[in-house]
Amino acid sequence: MSMPDETSVPDGGRSPSQAIIAAIAAEEGIDVTDVEPPEYDPLFTVVNPEALDDLFTTTGGGASNVVVHLEYEGYEIAVRPGCDVEVRDRSSSDSTGQPIEE
Repeated sequence: MSMPDETSVPDGGRSPSQAIIAAIAAEEGIDVTDVEPPEYDPLFTVVNPEALDDLFTTTGGGASNVVVHLEYEGYEIAVRPGCDVEVRDRSSSDSTGQPIEE
């Protein structure tokens, strides 16, 4: 495991994979601990959580400009630096069919 001063999540808080689960829970109006099988597929069925977290890990304080788009549990998700997660319901009537903007 890396030392916090060498490698850390940009905002010092939760990892991007944890932020996705929290965003889904917020959209669903449930507790984050309820986003689990069998009601929800594991996140690893659509993305490697460790690899995703590594993309947004900074070393030496550098900022990343990576944006990752994925679909999970009927939502289109965009993950940006700082664990900024945008979620859009793919079945919603206000969904334009266009991807979330970078």
